[in-house]
This record gives sequence, structure tokens and C-alpha cells, in this order.
Amino acid sequence: MQFRTLLLSCVVMSAAFAAAPAGAVTAFHFSTGAPDGKLGALSQPANDRHLQTETADDFVLGSRTRLTGATFTGLLANGAKLSDIKDVEIEIYHVFPGDSKQPPSGLVTTRQNSPGDHEIAGATRDAGDGSLSFTAQTLNSEFGVGNTESNVRGKPEFTGGDGAASGQEVQFDVAFDDPLVLGPDHLFFRPEVELTDGSFFWLSAPRPIGEDGTPFPAGTTDLQAWIRNDRLAPDWVRIGTDVTHQGPFNMAFSLDGVAGVPEPSSWALMIGGCGLAGATLRRERRALASAVR
Repeated sequence: MQFRTLLLSCVVMSAAFAAAPAGAVTAFHFSTGAPDGKLGALSQPANDRHLQTETADDFVLGSRTRLTGATFTGLLANGAKLSDIKDVEIEIYHVFPGDSKQPPSGLVTTRQNSPGDHEIAGATRDAGDGSLSFTAQTLNSEFGVGNTESNVRGKPEFTGGDGAASGQEVQFDVAFDDPLVLGPDHLFFRPEVELTDGSFFWLSAPRPIGEDGTPFPAGTTDLQAWIRNDRLAPDWVRIGTDVTHQGPFNMAFSLDGVAGVPEPSSWALMIGGCGLAGATLRRERRALASAVR
């Protein structure tokens, strides 16, 4: 009787998981839409011309999701061209105060609704270590933005920006060769592009999100983009409200994957239960064979 009950449980769990893709597991897609030409924000590692500077914008996951790819659109400026692209790195952040020291430093006006101090552990993907791959294509060989942001500081944060810039509008298509699995949450996406020459500015997108983008889920708020450099870190500042007094801004990116992914514990329960049922069946068969002999 115990074996029959265990076997029945295994069958029920297997049937439930087999049915899940048609019901609970769905394709996930999020997009802020196409660039609007208003702003470009530096987001690249340190080199001999500037500090590491990071720009981040938010998205929402309504359920446990496996992210398999992303796109983001930027401006190659100050002489940069496609052949100068050396590396792409993606990081995911919780909303402050996640992964952050408390209390905050007080060097900036606010940390409310910013990215956390540190990226989520295990949520970094880098072409340099093979955890992502990417392609880059030029969308427009002569694209201009009304303002740029590359130099940030603490209070008072206002600089007005660093002025207009032009160059190649480039779209990066990223595949997470090691998919990112994240629980339901409000998060920040941070891409960074390393160049051998020139500057990479992540381009702004409409805020609120336009018809070519994906609305935020009901009950959630589309937060504005934030920026920091190594001098300011771990703090961040709001590009629009604090630094340029424009916008506020979204940044141009999209994410793709599968939503409704089961928890690992659920898979372990099913596999363990079925394994135990199989072992019990083998023992009963051996006992029956011995009795017959």
C-alpha cells in the first residue's frame, strides 16, 4: 500500500509538471521602446580617459523567470566604431535597500528607488567569461542626442549634463549562455560596454513608455534611470531629477525569457519521489523473485 501511494504521488506530480508549460510557464518579454534622442548616459569600464561609470534602469518580474536574452541601444561617440567593441557585461540589481549598507552615506539627495549598493550575487553575465554572447549592429550611422551624462558627483548633484553628442546608433543583441533565473521582484538592469577607443552612451527611451514598449504591471511604478561612477559608488544619482533637471528618463532596452519557472525545490521533490518509487519497485520485484525460487 505504501508503494502504491508513493507511485501515485509520482504520477500526479509528473502530470502536473508536464502540464505546467501549457498553463503556468509563459514567454516573457519587456521593452522600454526605441530611443528618443534626448540623452545618452555613459556606461563603460574605467580607462585612461574616465572612471568606470554605470547606468541602470528598472523592470519588473511578476513570477520566477528565466531570462535568456536582452537588447540595449547606445551611441558610439568620440571616434568609437563597431570594431572598438571589446566586451559587454550585464548586471542585475535589487531596488535599494537591497544588497546595501544601512544607513546610506548621505552624500546624495536620496537613495529611495535607486539600485542597491551591489549587484545581486550570481546575477552578472560577461562576454569575457563566456556567460553571455552578443552581436552589435549599426542602426543609424549618424545619430545625435540632445544631452549626455558622463561626469557625476554627490550633493549638489546638478551639472546640467555634458552637452550634445553624435555618432553611430548601435543595437546590442545579447544571449545569456548561462540564463539568469530571478524571482518575482522589482529590479534594475545595468549594461556596460568596454571599448578600445571612444565612448559608449546608453540611449534614453520615452518615459512613460510608449506604444512600442511594454507597460509596467498594474500596481508598480516605472522608476527613472540612475547613474554613478567609481568616485560616487556605492551611491547612485537620478539622471533626470538630480543631474540634468530634464526628463526623468528611461533607457532603451528589452528582456526576453520564460516566466513561471518552477522552484528548484519543486523539481527536487518530484525527482526524489519518483526515485524512491523506482527503488521500492525494484526491491519488491527482487523479493517476489526470491519467493518464486
